[in-house]
Amino acid sequence: MGSQGSFGRSNSGNQRRGQGRERGRANAGGKHNRTKAAPVKDSQLAPVNARRVAFDCLRAVRENDAYANLVLPKLIRRARLDKRDGALATELVYATCRMQGRYDAIIGHCTNRPVEQIDGDVLDVLRLGAHQILDMRIPAHAAVSSAVDLGREVAGGGAAKFINAVLRRVSERSGQQWLQVLTQDAGIDLGTTPLEQISDVDALAVRYSHPRWIVKALRQALIVNGRSESDLISLLEADNQPPAVSACARPGCISPKELIDQASRVGEGAKPGRLSPWAVTLRGGDPGRIEAIRDSRAGVEDEGSQLCAGILAHAPLEGRDTNWLDMCAGPGGKAALLGALAAQRGATLLANEVSHHRTKLVADSVKALPSGVVSLRTGDGRDFGEQESGSYDRILLDAPCSGLGSLRRRPESRWRKQESDVAELASLQRQLLLSALNALRSGGVVAYVTCSPHVLETSLVVKDALRRFKQASLLNAGEVAAQLSLSPISGCQQQMLQLWPDTDGTDAMFCALIRRD
Repeated sequence: MGSQGSFGRSNSGNQRRGQGRERGRANAGGKHNRTKAAPVKDSQLAPVNARRVAFDCLRAVRENDAYANLVLPKLIRRARLDKRDGALATELVYATCRMQGRYDAIIGHCTNRPVEQIDGDVLDVLRLGAHQILDMRIPAHAAVSSAVDLGREVAGGGAAKFINAVLRRVSERSGQQWLQVLTQDAGIDLGTTPLEQISDVDALAVRYSHPRWIVKALRQALIVNGRSESDLISLLEADNQPPAVSACARPGCISPKELIDQASRVGEGAKPGRLSPWAVTLRGGDPGRIEAIRDSRAGVEDEGSQLCAGILAHAPLEGRDTNWLDMCAGPGGKAALLGALAAQRGATLLANEVSHHRTKLVADSVKALPSGVVSLRTGDGRDFGEQESGSYDRILLDAPCSGLGSLRRRPESRWRKQESDVAELASLQRQLLLSALNALRSGGVVAYVTCSPHVLETSLVVKDALRRFKQASLLNAGEVAAQLSLSPISGCQQQMLQLWPDTDGTDAMFCALIRRD
């Protein structure tokens, strides 16, 4: 079975909630009889409990469209895993999600049926086993044994036999040897072609475990933003590296130094951030142990996200500066930082969100700010332009987007998104930006922000809005970012700022400043 069929899709047959579960278990070779897994005998393996936690998280991601970064900490706490086992569960979940495309292609070579026809629970166990065999320092026999035990527990004896047979075939080659097989499927011979010289989209999709359409989009984004096409490999590699956990010390609530001290007291190592003046980089495993994060004086937030909110707050403005709007505020990280900055200037912020659930998340994020600074509203951001024309001095439009800029942080999303999603989102983004420009007063500033470098969601949206809204012009977002950032950033020479995981160490955030003339 060639690799192309495994990499361009998101295992649609297994991603739908509950679809064909019992039939799939029968296909895997056994009935659904839950039995307790036997203990792992190899002393090099941590308790099976960590693997069961990892499996439960992958199942929630697959069946409920859950995000691993939201589900996993709760599962770890519920299972009372110690720090070591929690780290193992985290490694298993995130690495398996990142490399799902590659592992599915390998599994496809080792079974006589399409991967899409394998029961979802069984496939999750196979992916976990493949990762332990190919990319962890665990003896192959021990990795296979633990996967078989887990498979017996969650899917029955017949499935365990199937898992055993497939993973034994996986273990017959090293990870590098499997890459040779998969890239040969894409028409590339690693024996004669150095990795840095591979430019074929199919081969890169296989090697770096990204859907083909995302590889193409990232390559185009690099070129449009003045970077070399040869930088694509470093960008794909960065997407597959676990990101540092950044926290934002909200001004007036807590200082970065105080946040570092709190983290140290609970054993969560921390140091000042590299770019954002409010950032603290955490080296521990559970930010929720830090008091300031629990009570919302600080929040977990990527440094690039912090910078984009700061760029709006520090953009040059003509005239009044008291009425701010966050048009799409959920889940609330940027709103909390903007609200904290607004409080220091005597301004107020309206945080709007389209859903009641996300409005509650915003409320929790801003609860530590002074009373009366932030007000909440639930409504469609597209209504502001008509209902409150010319009302706001500063507007943040953190638009709904594909999230291609945060693939390292939410690795499961690369398999969940489809190319067609981007065009639908781009239409919504245009409507929201025109609404924001209409809601802005003359002389006011909009920051259009996405967590995506895709040109359909970034520069093309801005250029189209400027063409349709004649009373607007670009300010230099890169210049404002350079003045605000603690260290040099890659895109500060451009009017529309694009950050990158491989050069800036942040999510691939985009920010454009638009002034209503």
